[in-house]
Amino acid sequence: MSRHTFRCTVGLWVVLTANVVCLADRPNIIVIMTDDQGYGDLSCHGNPDLQTPHLDQLYDQSVRFTNFHVDPTCAPTRSALITGRYSLSTGVWHTIAGRSFLHPDEVTLANILQDAGYATGMFGKWHLGDNYPCRPHDRGFDHAIYHGGGGVGQTPDLWGNDYFDDRYFHNGEPQQFTGYCTDVWFDEAMRFMGTERDQPFFCYLLPNAPHGPFLVDEKYSKPFVERGISQNRANFYGMLVNIDENIGRLEEFLKNEGLRENTLVIFMTDNGTAGPWYPKEGTDYTAGLRGIKGSIYEGGHRVPFFVRWPAGGIGGGRDVTHVAAHVDVVPTLMELAEAARPSGPMLHGRSLVPLLRDPKANWEKRSLVVNNQRIAVPQKYKDFVVMSDPWRLVGKEELYNLDSDRGQQNNVAAQHPEVVRQMLQTYEEWWDATSGRSDTLVSITVGSDHENPAFLTAHDWHADQIPWHQEVVVEAPAFNGHWEIDVAQSGSYRITLMERPAEANHPIAATSVVLKVGGQIFKQTIPTGAKQIHFDVELQAGRTQLKSTFTGDSGVSRGAYYASLLRQ
Repeated sequence: MSRHTFRCTVGLWVVLTANVVCLADRPNIIVIMTDDQGYGDLSCHGNPDLQTPHLDQLYDQSVRFTNFHVDPTCAPTRSALITGRYSLSTGVWHTIAGRSFLHPDEVTLANILQDAGYATGMFGKWHLGDNYPCRPHDRGFDHAIYHGGGGVGQTPDLWGNDYFDDRYFHNGEPQQFTGYCTDVWFDEAMRFMGTERDQPFFCYLLPNAPHGPFLVDEKYSKPFVERGISQNRANFYGMLVNIDENIGRLEEFLKNEGLRENTLVIFMTDNGTAGPWYPKEGTDYTAGLRGIKGSIYEGGHRVPFFVRWPAGGIGGGRDVTHVAAHVDVVPTLMELAEAARPSGPMLHGRSLVPLLRDPKANWEKRSLVVNNQRIAVPQKYKDFVVMSDPWRLVGKEELYNLDSDRGQQNNVAAQHPEVVRQMLQTYEEWWDATSGRSDTLVSITVGSDHENPAFLTAHDWHADQIPWHQEVVVEAPAFNGHWEIDVAQSGSYRITLMERPAEANHPIAATSVVLKVGGQIFKQTIPTGAKQIHFDVELQAGRTQLKSTFTGDSGVSRGAYYASLLRQ
């Protein structure tokens, strides 16, 4: 049967066969991105210990990009994916320390699709800022349910969350939910899609699993333990089995609601596997790739990328081997949704639509760059790889030919100096194009009508040592740092300092406090048993710093791990 696909003048994809003519409206869009699931953490990619039948089915029905790349860690990947721009350009090059805030000037995929008439919803892990104007509902999402920071239980998350029956933020307001975190994200995503089914929707579904800590119901981990796999890895795999189960629930929902045919589904992950970060036993399966999460070798940033849109003729179990990346997703979905992008910073990606329609389409060869900074100020030449198939230039001195050396064991830089020179020149051009924002940090806005009070956590301190998780906060380490803040309006502010948030009902273990803000210094004695200390201050509009110091009788000092600023 002959088959042709073209775009007609009224903006519909027209799929013709010899016997049938079908019109496909602009697709609904679901992007699913799991957290810390590597290329080898699926049975369809050959993992011998793990069965993922529902993801395997999606794999069988999709166009699969087998050479698809992201950043080696989560927040940078998320910034590039949602903007179509390299993470270094977006203000996001770390996961903590105030370097994970999406720059206010960036235009997100949600902004673009919202302007094009899509209902927009996100569910799960955002990790691009917990304060205005960086929250998901500030960045184009009509409906957002998410945890704080980079994981459930981290310092910005609601106190005491542990993956089960937690409270999450719903458009910025705490709300109680019932069930396991991954189940909640999928439940709420399906509720959103069912409600918005009469218009095109964009569902951004971002489970925090299988990111550690590895917490999951025993029914998912027990089968692995019984096979001799350690508890840590059994829990990791159990979280993946639960994700797979939810993929099956989603597929059933789409069929039952009559949404499957005209819904474009993307499945991907945010970096290499984090499973082998924990005690090793059995098989650490990486599908032959070198490196894990955080690595600039292939296993740190090559991830699964499956795309299926039945009504649009995208699927069929076809492989695309050209190098592609997270920055390509925005231009690809813009083309498929016929959505225009408002003026904004330049896109770095390229639409993958020609390859989605024909994996053998003419495709101009190109180079892509991945880097891993995770420091206060990005440094040129730190932890980078230039990718131009079949070559990988890892740093300045390692060159690998993936056609003959998939595992990157044989450095051939000495044999190919001209390739090294050309790829280094590519990196130089990339750095010049992307590093301009590395000295312009995004501040936390306080005193805005959009968020008053603003709630600050030590996760976002500018410091060398960060209490990034609630378990660290409980230990009360002698760490300190400052917050970079942007005062939206001059006026009177009440600043409240806490060792733990109000819902923890925990007294401050100190006898005195010093507050430095806006060039002013304030001091107080802390009454025994006090859980909060308040300062009423005058602040001028503009950027400044806020730093506090709690000191006890022993002379040990540390910062307030939590603070709120209320414009009065």
